[in-house]
Amino acid sequence: MAEDQQSPPRREIVTGVPRGTRRRAPVHTPARSEISEQTTLGATYVRALMRSQLRAGLGALAALAALVGSLPLVFVLPQVRSGPLVWLVLGLLVYPVMWLIARWYVRRAERNEAAFTGLVMDPGDRSA
Repeated sequence: MAEDQQSPPRREIVTGVPRGTRRRAPVHTPARSEISEQTTLGATYVRALMRSQLRAGLGALAALAALVGSLPLVFVLPQVRSGPLVWLVLGLLVYPVMWLIARWYVRRAERNEAAFTGLVMDPGDRSA
């Protein structure tokens, strides 16, 4: 007799988001809207970027000044046979060091900009 009496199927209520729909990313992240609306917080974000870029530029300038400033000392020290040493220092040492300083500066500046862009970019754009 228990087999003849079957209870109706149990009903369940689904409260989640359907699988086919995507959640929309916000139109503007707070940082981007703060910057575009020129609020105090937006100005702080931009000022922080400018300060980090200024630090990178001043570091590269200090390294370049140390390099160029030390050249007269190199030329004064060896009074004997200074001819080949001068050309060796000027031709083979100075330019590669300047190139390394420039490369360091460009990498640092790009890293600063990427960090700032990551801060103000929409979350939906990050995956693309």
